[in-house]
Amino acid sequence: MIFTKKYLKLLNYRLKYLRVPCRNATQTTSSECPNAEVKFSNGRNLNITSGKYARFANGTAVCQMGDTAVMVTAVAKPKQAPSASFMPLVVDYRLKGSASGRIPMNFMRRELGPSEKEILSARLIDRSLRPLFPAEFRTETQLVCNMLAMDAVFSPDVLSINAASVALSLSDIPWNGPIGAVRVGLSDGEVIVNPTRRELQTSDLDLVISATKHNLVVMLEGKGNVVLMQDLLKAIKKGTQEAQYIVNEIERLQKANGRTKRPLEPLPTVDEEVSEAVKTMCEMRLRDIFQDQMHDKISRDNAVNAVRTNVIDKVWSSFPHIEPTLIGDEFNKISKNIFRNLIFEENKRCDGRSFDNLRNISCQVDLYKPLHGSALFQRGQTQVFCTVSLDSQESAMKLDTLSALETGLKAKNFMLHYEFPPYATGEIGRIGPVGRRELGHGALAERALLPTLPHNYPFTVRLTSEVLESNGSSSMATVCGGSLALMDAGVPVVAPAAGVAIGLVTKYENNDTKHMKDYRILTDILGIEDYMGDMDMKVAGTRKGFTAIQADLKVPGIPLKVVMESLQKATDAKGKILDIMGEVIREPRKYRKDCWPVTERISIEPQQRVKLIGPSGMNIKRIYLETGTTITAEDETSFSLFAPSEAAMDEAKEQIDALLVKDTIPDLEFGGIYTAKITEIRDTGVMVSLYPNMPPALLHNSQLDQRKIAHPSALGLEIGQEIQVKYFGRDPVSGFMRLSRKVLQSTTAGILRSLNKANENT
Repeated sequence: MIFTKKYLKLLNYRLKYLRVPCRNATQTTSSECPNAEVKFSNGRNLNITSGKYARFANGTAVCQMGDTAVMVTAVAKPKQAPSASFMPLVVDYRLKGSASGRIPMNFMRRELGPSEKEILSARLIDRSLRPLFPAEFRTETQLVCNMLAMDAVFSPDVLSINAASVALSLSDIPWNGPIGAVRVGLSDGEVIVNPTRRELQTSDLDLVISATKHNLVVMLEGKGNVVLMQDLLKAIKKGTQEAQYIVNEIERLQKANGRTKRPLEPLPTVDEEVSEAVKTMCEMRLRDIFQDQMHDKISRDNAVNAVRTNVIDKVWSSFPHIEPTLIGDEFNKISKNIFRNLIFEENKRCDGRSFDNLRNISCQVDLYKPLHGSALFQRGQTQVFCTVSLDSQESAMKLDTLSALETGLKAKNFMLHYEFPPYATGEIGRIGPVGRRELGHGALAERALLPTLPHNYPFTVRLTSEVLESNGSSSMATVCGGSLALMDAGVPVVAPAAGVAIGLVTKYENNDTKHMKDYRILTDILGIEDYMGDMDMKVAGTRKGFTAIQADLKVPGIPLKVVMESLQKATDAKGKILDIMGEVIREPRKYRKDCWPVTERISIEPQQRVKLIGPSGMNIKRIYLETGTTITAEDETSFSLFAPSEAAMDEAKEQIDALLVKDTIPDLEFGGIYTAKITEIRDTGVMVSLYPNMPPALLHNSQLDQRKIAHPSALGLEIGQEIQVKYFGRDPVSGFMRLSRKVLQSTTAGILRSLNKANENT
């Protein structure tokens, strides 16, 4: 066999860095591969195995809890791209129908593009792992989460975070892990660790916590049903402690079976002389820009860009052998240090605010008459326009099978759609499919507002948030504007909700964030503070408690003390924002708008069901086309009506009354014998009427005579002839009368009933 030079080089690389822990590649057992069992305080276990599957990957791990098992592979290219300026991490998370014994119900009968749930789970994993990658590591890396089995008891997203942590720890990919992730719930004041799907349905809290060793929090994301602050802090503390069990087991596996980490390639930098020249030329000018309170987002960015261009040109002319991109990178590094140091030196921010102050806030509701509800929320230079649309229950969003299996919901009757057009930041861009960032921000705002909506609300609610201007925390502005729009639309919310973003600037050495030298917590951060800072914690809720939280870090973890201080700052700011919102609208609008839709429930007789629906639903379709009113059957005799306005409802009810003209209907006695008049002769039987103005009922051939006949003419029956029939009530499904002439030909006698006399009396 002839081996090419390229193949030998690849083989040498795999032998050096991709050492397979299992001894036999063809015959392996679970006992031969690295495995561990994590035991949590509530008795639930997490099983970890590695080295059995996908051994060509840099790292592979399988995490199982209950009957849910997830395999995660980690693969990184051998060398990083020379022009890489960031960490190109890609996380692919896919829910597979085969993992739960289902076939996807689409045309192709296979998994297609990622769903919203899959994209949100991939973002959750990414945000948990990214802060722990070394700054020097900029090699393209991919994590693939493969669902092996799903039991609809435990969610696979948290298992994927832990499996990714194991895969990266055992691989040769540089990573400062491990981390552990747990989901916590809250029921009757007690914290539940890794709750089941059924427990989550009755839980007041659904919070995912990712933490590394020394109880350092790396990521938070969750939702709650107006959770009190003390309960939220208790849940975060408990989840961080439980995550240490996972971290300890992964560290044990890493010491025994981990591969040697590949050496980090040093980033291209400029020498000290060039660095000093850049600092000398820009430091004073940048300090003046960052201390000028008159600057807004655009003017500050323009001023910094002007300094950057001037410095790069002058330094490059003095050092022509240095690439301009390296000079620009050095300028960015110095600019970031100056911005952060000024916060510690001046104890105030670039716009002159103190650390706890909010930006100027203004609100407005009921902007346009045709809208069911609308609001404009302005906070500093962040402006959001929110609208509410109310529609029938038929407009609820139907979830796909796997999402319904995991969440326990078949449909969503509240949807929040977040839009971030390019003009919001003064840029030109392509407007197309919804991006991952927009999905994530919209889902966060939706989680924040959902607990404030009433249960069994008769309408489907769609809230649209369009960001018109953005300078930090547009998702939390969506929460504020969305709550105002819901109240303007008359939705009976439990309480108004508001949100705020909390930032953090730290000082530490050697990646030791447990022993910080100093830190500052910033309330209501600007876009530049988010970019230059170390944390973006978004907190939303009512005045009473929390409904949503999301914390993203750029440092490898922060102590619980900082998390608790940040939540206290958010609580104080949330109360101030709600006070300002209350000056515009304090509670849901009481008086109706002309454009508001209406819903009503009607009951009819079973025999009238056919007349209302019509052949192939023709009557219902006609009413919808003429009035816009949707008619939905709830059961055999009840229908729900949804109309876009009061006038449309009145018109639809007039048409329904015309269809269901109530004639004088006598009470028919079950088993009674009546005189029926033949109105029509058909191949299948004769149509008869028992009283005037009665819709003819079919008397089938099988009920005409004791003998079997093929056509009514065999009995000599004619139109207008009167015959005796026996009444057996109505069919419970169709509402048609059940009549028989055949039973009267037996020896059993019956009493003849006269309806003509009854009609005369009525």
